[in-house]
Amino acid sequence: MNFFIKIIIALILAILSLINGGAYTPPKKTVKELIEEAVVTYGYYEDAGIARSDELLQQLKEADPVQGERWSKIMGMWRAGLRQKMNYDVLPDGLPDTDELCIVVLGFELQDDGQMRNELVKRLEIALASANKYKHAYIVCTGGGTASNNKKITEAGQMAKWIISHGIEESRVIIENRSETTAQNAIYTYEILKASYPQVKKIAIVSSDYHIEPSILFFEAISILRGDQGTDREIKVVSNAAWKAPEHVLSVLFRAGGLIEITGDEKTAKAIYNRTYDFESVSPF
Repeated sequence: MNFFIKIIIALILAILSLINGGAYTPPKKTVKELIEEAVVTYGYYEDAGIARSDELLQQLKEADPVQGERWSKIMGMWRAGLRQKMNYDVLPDGLPDTDELCIVVLGFELQDDGQMRNELVKRLEIALASANKYKHAYIVCTGGGTASNNKKITEAGQMAKWIISHGIEESRVIIENRSETTAQNAIYTYEILKASYPQVKKIAIVSSDYHIEPSILFFEAISILRGDQGTDREIKVVSNAAWKAPEHVLSVLFRAGGLIEITGDEKTAKAIYNRTYDFESVSPF
């Protein structure tokens, strides 16, 4: 926000305060505004924004106790980071070898002609090894159309063809081919599982190592916001398997944008991803 605009706003508020005998109070924020500001404040300012983010979460609890508790839990998980051991190359031992388990392999942008890039093939190799280890688990291939010269081809479609051609029964493979972002991977996969696979209670995520932590966060967030917490219909993220990628870091704002996208506000999420959001408007200073 422009410095001079801030001064003008401050002067207007001071005048209103004098007019009302010093009793002026700014209008209360809506639930949507409180969630957005709490997420963006921490996402942009990180540790420096924690106190302000907590203050907003407290206001959210007062305005809507249910949403307040849910978002406090989500924000707590975000700040804690990866709370599972990172497993490389294959899922670990000890997971249920039943259709209660679903292996979710996340897509990666296709080449212009629709061919899969090496990173996506590496993810699929890990998903294949995990599917062969847990022979009764479902496998979700998730990702939409990202081939600029062939919009009919989707990440999920290419992934499913590959994994079936390598011996996995077609009846085990679930295709989610609408998503364009990691947050949408979580949203649409969750919707499919809840609607059509009530036996699935546990998710194991397969992706590149730098992508595992935010992916788990998004899948957990969608479960908290839309799920049946504490019931036998709850879907939990219980494990992961990662491909060790060349050094790559996703910004904290990637997580902020994804969480806002999960609320349904794609316009604001896109502004966060693209860094066109007015971050000074939520400054904790």
